[in-house]
Amino acid sequence: MTHAQLEDLLGARMREVTRQLFQDHLTLRARDEVRREEVVDSAGVGRSRIERGRRRRLATVFGKVTVARIAYRGGRVAHLHPADAVLNLPERMHSHGLARLAAIESSRGSFADACERINAVTGAGIGHRQVQELAVSAAADIDAFYDALVPAPCTDATPLVLSVDGKGVVIRPEALREDTAKAAAAKGGNAMKNPAGVRGETRQETDGRPGSRLRCRARAAHSRRHHRRPRPAGRRPRRGARAPPGAEGPVEVVVRFGARHRRAGGVRRVRPGRAPRPRAPPSLGRPGRRGPPPD
Repeated sequence: MTHAQLEDLLGARMREVTRQLFQDHLTLRARDEVRREEVVDSAGVGRSRIERGRRRRLATVFGKVTVARIAYRGGRVAHLHPADAVLNLPERMHSHGLARLAAIESSRGSFADACERINAVTGAGIGHRQVQELAVSAAADIDAFYDALVPAPCTDATPLVLSVDGKGVVIRPEALREDTAKAAAAKGGNAMKNPAGVRGETRQETDGRPGSRLRCRARAAHSRRHHRRPRPAGRRPRRGARAPPGAEGPVEVVVRFGARHRRAGGVRRVRPGRAPRPRAPPSLGRPGRRGPPPD
């Protein structure tokens, strides 16, 4: 057995092991389900009788499983299954995981390719029509999603930001408007005087202006709220800062220099109540004194 055959065998068996774990969990939940005292629907109609072990199929990304639960029955009304709401089961057979895969894969290509990829990864055996129905149902609330993104109206205290930009786009001579083409012909413009782009020519000579560009303008307006930056919990020790009162022992004060003249370690030890005097790097020398001896 080659390693490729071993991978395929283990992949299929591990998927079956996971499906069996899923099934065992559902079986334990059905065994431990307790009867509810009072079950009514949205119209207020109660259910007085129960039926244990009512089953339904569920297709998951690991395979198909069976869900058993208590069905609450009544006269001439539909059965109710509170366990379905606890598990958040879909109305149809396919799970939410398969619906998510169908929506993702359908957006990348055709439904046939999506069906093939889903079956190759999960082994669920889903059909072409089921993939199409799941993708359509996933987009059912797209209008409500975009309606929720509508921003709230601004108040008088909200600043309004305006952004305007313009850019000249080179237009081919035959694509110019009639009035622009006449004006360009009268001025002798819109002729590619330097088609090879000879270096040293001016930009006006290179792109054939005047009359060769169309000004495009973009405008944007949006509101902006004030955001205050949170103050840092601790401040960096400044050069020349004094040690805190009541401190015991030496205090470490970090003195930072430029990248080229950073001292080794960058830490100086001072006594409590005293502050280190700022010192210039040795390589720069000090005013009124001789600089460091040459190498």
